[in-house]
Amino acid sequence: MKPLRILVIVHETLVPPETLDGLTDQKADEFRTEFDVINTLREQGHEVRPLGIGDSLTELRAAIVDWQPHVCFNLLEEFGGVVTYDQHVVAYLELMRQPYTGCNPRGMMLSRDKVLSKQLLTYHRIPTPKFGVFRRGRKPQIPRRLRFPLFVKSATEDASLGISQASVVDDRERLRERIEFIHEQTASDALVEEFIDGRELYVGVLGNERVTTFPAWEISFGSLSTSAIGIATRKVKWDRAYQAKHGIVTDPAQDLPPGVASLLDRLARRIYRALHMSGYARMDFRLSADGWPYVLEANANPNLEEFEDFGRAAAHAGLAYESLLARIVSLGMRYRAEWRE
Repeated sequence: MKPLRILVIVHETLVPPETLDGLTDQKADEFRTEFDVINTLREQGHEVRPLGIGDSLTELRAAIVDWQPHVCFNLLEEFGGVVTYDQHVVAYLELMRQPYTGCNPRGMMLSRDKVLSKQLLTYHRIPTPKFGVFRRGRKPQIPRRLRFPLFVKSATEDASLGISQASVVDDRERLRERIEFIHEQTASDALVEEFIDGRELYVGVLGNERVTTFPAWEISFGSLSTSAIGIATRKVKWDRAYQAKHGIVTDPAQDLPPGVASLLDRLARRIYRALHMSGYARMDFRLSADGWPYVLEANANPNLEEFEDFGRAAAHAGLAYESLLARIVSLGMRYRAEWRE
């Protein structure tokens, strides 16, 4: 690939320093993804400019008009503190006819709205846990069709915000308490779904019209499997000390039941298309005790840190991190909005 002008869009607090030397792991983790992407693109010979975005698009427009980047590498996951507004930034790029990496606005909107995405998946007969939505500001009416144990989470937030061991409830009283907690703590509706007790698997997807999937990845909850419920809480995902204490790791999924690997591949592709996604994504599944996968959600903004799940799964499939970023850039350059010639 010839050298390009690449504008890397990040949150205003996540513009990384030139080096991570001297920083603790905890501090470096705050912007490790941004650092890995920017430095790898520079090592490939591209001219790269990071741009921090807060609650204004003035600087973004100026950078596009003045510098005329070949592509924007989008690492933004919110706008103005609202996670569902990142899709509007991408829509703004489309209106400016500016190529960008990652998912298109429609796919971001459909996948971000966990309730709407589950409704669409149900329509397409893609297995997902039975669910109900409890609107903020309304007294919860518990339907009898949902069977305990149930899992309670925000209908819009990601990165496991609001998820803890208390998210799995066994009776109606605890269910009401947890719904109220989600309403108050995340200022969002609560999504309640039947809890699938089993293995947690991730499948990476890369592409636009034609897609590639990566081998299934699995999170092992280590000692938590015997002392607690195996779910991906914030501490499980982001707390290094907690991971080390309990032996929590992610690795290629081993010893899957016959046919499950190919089924996960087919489901990941169907989900990607059903939600009109593009660029890249990660599909999150739970594999039940009887060997049947249920999709939990589709993540249009998986972590692109080199040694996180998506990057490691790509490397396991033979796509090194440098090549992965090059593919993502190429897909962004080739993607065209419906009206663009």
